[in-house]
Amino acid sequence: MNLFLGAVRLALSAIARNKLRAALTVLGILIGVTAVVMVTALAGGASASVGSQIDNFGSNLLFINPESVQQSGARGKVTGRLTEADGRAIMREAVSVAQVAPWLSTMGQVVYGDKNAATTLAGTTTSYFPIRRFRVGKGELWTESDETLKTKVCVIGETVAEKLFGTADPVGRTIRIGRAPFRVIGVLEPKGNSPFGDDQDDRVLMPIGSFRARVMPTSPGRADMLMASATSEQTTVRAQAQITALLRQRHRIGPGKDPDFNVNTQAEFRKAQEAISGVLSALLLAVAGVSLVVGGIGVMNIMLVSVAERTREIGIRLSIGARERDILVQFLIEAIVLSMVGGLLGILLGSAATVALGRALGWDTVPSAQAIGVATATSAFIGVVFGFLPARRAASLDPIEALRTE
Repeated sequence: MNLFLGAVRLALSAIARNKLRAALTVLGILIGVTAVVMVTALAGGASASVGSQIDNFGSNLLFINPESVQQSGARGKVTGRLTEADGRAIMREAVSVAQVAPWLSTMGQVVYGDKNAATTLAGTTTSYFPIRRFRVGKGELWTESDETLKTKVCVIGETVAEKLFGTADPVGRTIRIGRAPFRVIGVLEPKGNSPFGDDQDDRVLMPIGSFRARVMPTSPGRADMLMASATSEQTTVRAQAQITALLRQRHRIGPGKDPDFNVNTQAEFRKAQEAISGVLSALLLAVAGVSLVVGGIGVMNIMLVSVAERTREIGIRLSIGARERDILVQFLIEAIVLSMVGGLLGILLGSAATVALGRALGWDTVPSAQAIGVATATSAFIGVVFGFLPARRAASLDPIEALRTE
């Protein structure tokens, strides 16, 4: 134990005598460990942020989209067709489905006075709002009679309201979409960006009949997409199976044939998001790992220089009775101490930078105990691995040859 403590004292005194060299050695490890801590925390924060946005869509949400299929004897692909009648059939017969809403949309210009805004124009039914967890902050929604009579009313998002009306109350005012005047009857509560990056507050919603009659004429009953909500999160998979079976029957798609639609759940989006996050995190950690390896090589090179400069000192110690093991332990401890100091400084710097970036990005980023533990262990490991060669070279010096070195 006394020998080990003596080796530690010698190592620390050697580091203290060469502060600049020690600082350069520490710097390489510091950068690598900082990168590891930041990458791990930011990847977790980004994944949690996207996950919360997906959950904000609704954990029991299902998207039913038309799919292009190859018809027998046809040269090209034919796009599948979804209708409002499909939605009504799903509501009647799929017992695990709580609500269904059709969706038609396009990009268009909205005008109020001398102001205008390019935004998403969409037609749907009132079922859309509970399905997507949209709430009206000001005013009210349209009614079923508005849908039947194709009334020229609309509900707008917060972004559209700010562009057209500033701080004024939009409810009751009339905007123009194309040539048709629409009365604003409500403003949605802010939702922010979706996981796909689009602004969910930058839209104008109206009864689907009004949209079809005055904004974008389409064939009767056609829908770009159907949205549905299962009766609970636990019945989502069952609802998906029921919708698939029902639409295959309605669209006369036999066994073994590709359907002209697809039904996706939030769980599938989350799995895809987690897979993408995992790949990105692995790539970023690999880059951070390269930084640590470069830092380790720096430790080895500077320790080799230290051995060369202290050859005569090593020869004196060996000639007065120091064993090879003592020299080996001394230089190994020097390398480990330098690596650990770099690792601890890297953890502090990485944690501070992570918190600052998390606040700037609006993410909940906290350095994980696992990442800090791995960074600490990696620092010690680098000190041992990359410090062994210089330590071994120092221990294997011939005392007589070492004493002759000037």
